[in-house]
Amino acid sequence: MCRSEKVLCSDYRERKMGIKVRSHKLKAWPLSRPRVQWWLWRVVIAVSLWTFTAQFARVPDLWGPRVLKGLPSCLIASPYTARVVEENIPPERIYNNNGYLMVSSNGGLNQMRAGICDMVAIARSLNVTLVVPELDKASFWQDSSDFQDIFDVDHFINSLRDEVRIVKELPPRLKRQFELGMVPSIQPVSWSNISYYHNKILPLIKEHGVVQFLKTDSRLANNGLSPPIQKLRCKVNFSSLKFTPQIEELGKRVVKILRKKGPFLVLHLRYEKDMLAFSGCTEGCTKKEADELRKLRYAYPWWKEKKIDSDKKRRHGLCPLTPEETALVLRALDIDRNMQIYIAAGDIFGGQRRLASLISSFPNVVNKETLLTPDDTRYFQYHSSQMAALDYFVSLESDIFVPTYDGNMARVVEGHRRYLGFKSTILPDQKNIVSLVDQYNNGSLNWDEFATKIKAVHKNRMGMASSRIVIPGRPKEEDYFYSNPHECLPHPQVEVLQTL
Repeated sequence: MCRSEKVLCSDYRERKMGIKVRSHKLKAWPLSRPRVQWWLWRVVIAVSLWTFTAQFARVPDLWGPRVLKGLPSCLIASPYTARVVEENIPPERIYNNNGYLMVSSNGGLNQMRAGICDMVAIARSLNVTLVVPELDKASFWQDSSDFQDIFDVDHFINSLRDEVRIVKELPPRLKRQFELGMVPSIQPVSWSNISYYHNKILPLIKEHGVVQFLKTDSRLANNGLSPPIQKLRCKVNFSSLKFTPQIEELGKRVVKILRKKGPFLVLHLRYEKDMLAFSGCTEGCTKKEADELRKLRYAYPWWKEKKIDSDKKRRHGLCPLTPEETALVLRALDIDRNMQIYIAAGDIFGGQRRLASLISSFPNVVNKETLLTPDDTRYFQYHSSQMAALDYFVSLESDIFVPTYDGNMARVVEGHRRYLGFKSTILPDQKNIVSLVDQYNNGSLNWDEFATKIKAVHKNRMGMASSRIVIPGRPKEEDYFYSNPHECLPHPQVEVLQTL
């Protein structure tokens, strides 16, 4: 008699005797060998298929994307994953976190860019965690772009892992605290030394867990900071603040188009409506245009200066050069008439009427709108900061860079070009230029005399290595750190500061 039959008989006898029957299912009906083999084959086949799929997903540039289009994202190597491997991310710096720092950047793209560099340096010094900065959406340009629309946010976070921890948002508890208005929001004192942040800001962060800065422009001194802090500011500016792949790709396309026709000069012609309204400069404008600019200036309460003497300001070199003045200067400096002139700016106030003199002197005047199709720029055209990022990229790649006003883009690009090997940058001396232009226009100077004097004025204003001038107590008047970050430049012999 087989074992199963014995078990059944035993159960029958127990029932007859009133004994509770025990379960013998597992012992009585074991899995048969064929059934075990069938399950094993299923496991082996499943594992093999998953392994093949994972390996296949690593070669998406072949015919993989069409086949794998519907697969879960965890199986397909994302661009971010690939970038992590390629970038060789530095090891994370371990430190006792003192809290969180939120920052709301203000101003245009390059004003915000410099401010973000300062915020990273401050967060590093205070041993706090920085929340990815919020960009200005309330300024004149009304640009709705977020940080990740302009900069590669993952690269920003990963490239600074060895310096400071950066997160995309606050932890839930602190986030609720912020939403309820229970977080201190302050405007740090401009041009402060790092000791200010240790003495005034760090205690607030430790007390509340998080502090928000409402402004970031010029909140850190140009000088008097330790070399590691200065070099970190450079690292953020020149390495960590990388534009999105979309902006870089478009910038490379513009440069490629220009390079096909030879060398090119980027002219940062700061002669847009907002600049003229803000500065009060109306040289060459009609009375109607001057009135329009004045009304715009009074319409914006945060532009504090309202009554402005345009002629006086121009004589002091505080106005952007006009297109007509710019054309004369470029001619006097012997810029080749056939040189491509790429205008890195928005709409020029006065349009073609004001550009006529420049185009007459240099026929190959172009801009991003004339080089690219509407389809190329449709995602950027209503976002001034993204368009400014495109101009910034092209400016770095140019053979010559010429700004017509000493603004934020002019200074940050100047410093970046120094870092890239002291690339040719002509820095117009506005005060001397307007004086010489007026003398030439009224007949006091002939062309040769005018050109000779323009060359002499700009002999040492070509972006070469130089020391940064320090004016104690007057940081606005001294050399801007980001225009000449000599602590990070390849010529250590110029690192001695000139003090006035």
